[in-house]
Amino acid sequence: MSSSQYIPGTCNIGSGEIRRRQVVAIIGAIISISSFVTLVMADAPRNARFGIFVPLMIASVGWVQSRSKFCLAYGFAGTFNMGKLGDISRVADAASKAADRKTALTILVKSTVLAAIITFLVVLLPF
Repeated sequence: MSSSQYIPGTCNIGSGEIRRRQVVAIIGAIISISSFVTLVMADAPRNARFGIFVPLMIASVGWVQSRSKFCLAYGFAGTFNMGKLGDISRVADAASKAADRKTALTILVKSTVLAAIITFLVVLLPF
């Protein structure tokens, strides 16, 4: 079930924007996997695996945003898009902007923690 109404601090993107973030998550995951395979096949030093954090961050930001139905960039910018892609609207009141910024920060922290945990697991893998 997808909401079609902007709800401050809860939902600031519609179905088209959610799909876009799902695609970003998939692309980030593919880049992460291919980077990992390349590092292992090249017998790169184990600490080189920390470089996988960047593609994992892309994947985790896309995934957390799509699951939350909330865009962190829109939240920080005070905008939302519940309609067709590119149809961005401004948040009208300060309380709604504050709620959106709080949610955006939460998404950024969740995504960073998720990417960091997976990165450390990848570094610890025995091959």
